[in-house]
Amino acid sequence: MARSFARALCVLVGAILLSLPTAAAAPSQVVVLDPGHDLRANTTTEPIGPGSSTRKIKDGGGTNGVATGLREAELNLRVALRLRPLLERAGLRVVMTRTRTDGTSIGNVARARVANRAGAALFLRIHADGSTDPAVRGTHTLYPALRRGWTDDIYTRSKRAAQLVQAELRAALGFPDRGLQERSDFTGFNWADVPAILVEMGFMTNPTEDRLLATPAYQQRAAVGLCRGTLRFLGRSPAACGSVG
Repeated sequence: MARSFARALCVLVGAILLSLPTAAAAPSQVVVLDPGHDLRANTTTEPIGPGSSTRKIKDGGGTNGVATGLREAELNLRVALRLRPLLERAGLRVVMTRTRTDGTSIGNVARARVANRAGAALFLRIHADGSTDPAVRGTHTLYPALRRGWTDDIYTRSKRAAQLVQAELRAALGFPDRGLQERSDFTGFNWADVPAILVEMGFMTNPTEDRLLATPAYQQRAAVGLCRGTLRFLGRSPAACGSVG
């Protein structure tokens, strides 16, 4: 009798457990993609950091392709839109600061706040560079300089992200390696509460890099490199990003 009761009780408990909803899966890590600039510059000013009396313009507007005429804002967005599905297929949630090039830039405090609200594992700012010297070329990555009260909570992780992303992006594009640079004057860094980096894919003022970056093939290369570096920073296999060919 006791044995039969125990068996029936086990069956009942098993049925109850099966009927309970399964625990929700752990939330996906979030990456915020920030395609730099927009259709129009924004020359109003904002504080360079929380509580600062130093102000900078919100957005100078970016550069343009010396050979192709392509706007930097549009190049940045094209790469971000190629990167988004790669990250999503790798199991990440992606938030973008913009998905079109059709307005006045929101500025860098607003961009950082998007990343902060999202609780981003990485705030990835996508840009291309310009120079008065058309011979200057190469890929480099910027990260926040250490400043107590502004970036001390994100400095180490941001630097690590910059190292990994720079290595993968440079390898994907094949442009000269201009290395890493700390910046204390970037509003978008100083307002960020999450790891933040800014990549300069190449120089649009260099005819060679401009022509290459204007092609879908090189925009895809940039997206794959950024994906691989991001996944390595997050401790995931970069294989999910595919290869550059």
